[in-house]
Amino acid sequence: MSAKALASLLLADVNACRALETVRDAGPGGAYIAAGFVRNRVWDSFYIPRPTADSTDTDVVYFDCDDLSPAMEQQHERALIGLCPEQQWQVRNQARMHMRAGDAPYASLSDALAHWPETATAVAVRLNVHGGLDVVAPFGLDDLFAHRLRPTPAILKRDPSIFEHRVVSKGWFERWPNLTRV
Repeated sequence: MSAKALASLLLADVNACRALETVRDAGPGGAYIAAGFVRNRVWDSFYIPRPTADSTDTDVVYFDCDDLSPAMEQQHERALIGLCPEQQWQVRNQARMHMRAGDAPYASLSDALAHWPETATAVAVRLNVHGGLDVVAPFGLDDLFAHRLRPTPAILKRDPSIFEHRVVSKGWFERWPNLTRV
């Protein structure tokens, strides 16, 4: 599947558009929305009726080597909450996440996403000034659109139990019973 199919799905969702517009207009420079915001909407679209789990958790990611302070992330969260309080915003500068993971510094947003636990979760989107969708997906979109759960090479190298814990604790197979695991 393509970025065009992803854009079609997300831009048809009024709530997704509102979150994307808020991040574009008031989020950190170069910010994207990632993780469950994208994955859940795509995987939910495979089911009728669609799962009704909460979709207000919104992970905002950006890459800024000049200010690695958590205080800046909190400032961005407050700005987003002020404009769109119905979302549960979590803003993280991926330029500092290597410290939390014990990795070497990441070179870019795409490099940081490549160190996330699952390939289908390592997808970030943002609304551009032309109303289209920019996509960062270091592993592509195939696993996302194939409804496939696969650990990233980085998580297998670091600690495969992180992936295993997420599979169980997040209840993905209960929510999406046709999900395949690789």
